[in-house]
Parts: sequence; structure tokens; C-alpha cells
Amino acid sequence: MQSVQTDKAPQAIGPYSQAIINRDIVYTSGQIALTPEGEMIEADIVKQTHQVFQNLKAVLEEADSSLQNVIKVSLFLADMDDFATVNEIYAEYFDGHQPARSAVAVKTLPKNALIEIDVIANVRL
Repeated sequence: MQSVQTDKAPQAIGPYSQAIINRDIVYTSGQIALTPEGEMIEADIVKQTHQVFQNLKAVLEEADSSLQNVIKVSLFLADMDDFATVNEIYAEYFDGHQPARSAVAVKTLPKNALIEIDVIANVRL
């Protein structure tokens, strides 16, 4: 196994890696709307969702992967009323590519984030 670390995404806020590569699969940790400098984006679902995707893209790039290589997405929302808005933004990042996905509402997320996403992806071969 190989740990993935990039300064282009926020550092882990606990004892875990940004991602792990095992064989040819990368497993990202959940990303919330922190900037690479560790600052939380304002409580706006649109802005937070875009920041989460920017973080995921940076971690996947460091792992020699991309959003186009994503197999599975796990999406966690603080408010299921944001589901339609998130779906619209999600479609921008997965244009023409539809990985398997779970979406669940949760009571709270770290740092009171509105959204958290983790992915499983193939490493580019």
C-alpha cells in the first residue's frame, strides 16, 4: 500500500491519509470544503460542493488518477434538501461518466460542513 499526500488539497484533520493506493485502486478519504490552506468555505452548498470536487481532483491527480477513473462515490449531506443542487454540480464533474454512487443524509459532518465526498478510483494504467 502507498499513502497519498498533496499540498494541493487540505491536510488530514486526523490520523489518516488523504488517500491510499492498493494495487491499482485509489481510495480517498472523505473531503469536506476546506481550502488547501485548511480554511473552511462559507456555509453555501454550491461553493462547498465545488471545493470538495477541487480537493478530490487534487488528491486523485497526486495518485495518478482522475475523476474519469472513479468507480464509486460516497456522498454525505448535512441536509437532503441540497440533493438536487448537489446533483447538478456533480453532473458537471462527471460529464459523460456515471460511477456507482451512494448518497446519504447525516446528522453532522466534521467542522459543520454541508457535504463530504469520498471516492474509489482506478489508478491510470
